[in-house]
Amino acid sequence: MCHVSSQDAFYLVLVASLIENAGLLSTIRVQMNFERMRWEWRGWLMEVLKRPQDAIAAYKQAYASNTSRWQLAHVIGFLYEQSGNHAEAEAWLVRACEGNPKSGDAWFNLGFIRDKARRWPKAIEAFQKAVALAPNQDRAWYGMGLAQAHLGNHAEAAKALEEAARLQPMNGHAWYALGMAYHHLHEPEQVKRAAEQLAQFDPQRAKVFIRETERADLHHLVAHLD
Repeated sequence: MCHVSSQDAFYLVLVASLIENAGLLSTIRVQMNFERMRWEWRGWLMEVLKRPQDAIAAYKQAYASNTSRWQLAHVIGFLYEQSGNHAEAEAWLVRACEGNPKSGDAWFNLGFIRDKARRWPKAIEAFQKAVALAPNQDRAWYGMGLAQAHLGNHAEAAKALEEAARLQPMNGHAWYALGMAYHHLHEPEQVKRAAEQLAQFDPQRAKVFIRETERADLHHLVAHLD
């Protein structure tokens, strides 16, 4: 039997009372290991109290008691990311993906963390796995396109961003990035298409895009903003 400190007992009583009021305590007692449960509760409370390092420590204890709980690795990864520790964030999100390799969301989040750390080849790998599992995940296509653009692979960037724009036709960020990819590829008609799309629902962004691509011939699309 595990020892419960007076402080932990307070946390348990507080959270248990909240759960019991929802009629869930008996179910949770059956389904969850108590040792992991108390650390998860403590981690949650530390998050509520805005004590991220204590939350990370508690969640790590919970994860150590049951490493099949890949969701905990996910939470730990994002807490590390919020604290600016990209290396630890990536390491824990890798664990999350290993624990649930068929989760498109998990692979997207790993790609997102790697992109923020400017590890673009690795980010692309994660985004590719995300879209293989969830082809309609527009944010993964968008992330992949941006990562390819950072590497100067503008043709590959355009392919990914076309998918992002197709899935979310009102995504101004996707159309802007797509247009810039075509600008680097010297495809003026495709640049025009991106400008026309942007002008329909995001004229301010279209104006910036037209200026950045030096397409004065398209200024009429946003002339009403002058």
